[in-house]
Amino acid sequence: MTKVIDIQNVNKSYGANEVLKDIRFSVHHGEVVSIIGSSGSGKSTLLRCINLLEIPSGGQIYYRGQNILDGNHHIPSYRTKLGMVFQQFNLFENHNVLSNCVVGQVKVLKRSKEEAEQVARKYLKVVGMESYVHAKPKQLSGGQKQRVAIARALSMEPDVMLFDEPTSALDPEMVGEVLKVMKELAETGLTMLIVTHEMDFAREVSDRVVFMDKGVIAEEGTPEQIFNHPQQERTKEFLKRTLANHGRI
Repeated sequence: MTKVIDIQNVNKSYGANEVLKDIRFSVHHGEVVSIIGSSGSGKSTLLRCINLLEIPSGGQIYYRGQNILDGNHHIPSYRTKLGMVFQQFNLFENHNVLSNCVVGQVKVLKRSKEEAEQVARKYLKVVGMESYVHAKPKQLSGGQKQRVAIARALSMEPDVMLFDEPTSALDPEMVGEVLKVMKELAETGLTMLIVTHEMDFAREVSDRVVFMDKGVIAEEGTPEQIFNHPQQERTKEFLKRTLANHGRI
């Protein structure tokens, strides 16, 4: 399998606060990897380092074999390869749904407006939002906004999709509609890296699960290994606490 992203010895500090410590892992083409762990364990910071919204304090990040931190890479071009879906949607409030999915394509990928609209409509259909093309974000529910945000990221036709806790800002009844879209995307063979608190989703959809604790990768493996046979005490403790909170134990 082709390594799309390969992270070697990545650290991230804010002053004396070391948030990521010697992170090493990779994501292969077509793989769905979920990152789980307590709040403050470094999950979102890792995702933000991968797309260089945060610059690592040390280490290397390889994208398809090239170290993107070597100073020779055009960072905006690299970022077009990574679709990012945030917790808070980050839609342009003054643009309608279609325009939200068009503007990046025209500005960054230099597509014509006609081509960009065609691509946008295709992905809005994928997420079930094609009938809302003229709506403004303020007219949409949280779940609808997040589905538009996913369509916007897909419209850039990235190599990898990064999801940073995409359901954490949603009301419980809206979580399912977003997870359903993500599950369908995973089934298409899209390469996905997902920071999530949704344990059932991580168990069902992931090829691999990474458990982070206090800035390190404490354990990683298949969903079967991590959820049914965790090796580390802190993994066991986290899962026991998390699944109990969700009424699973």
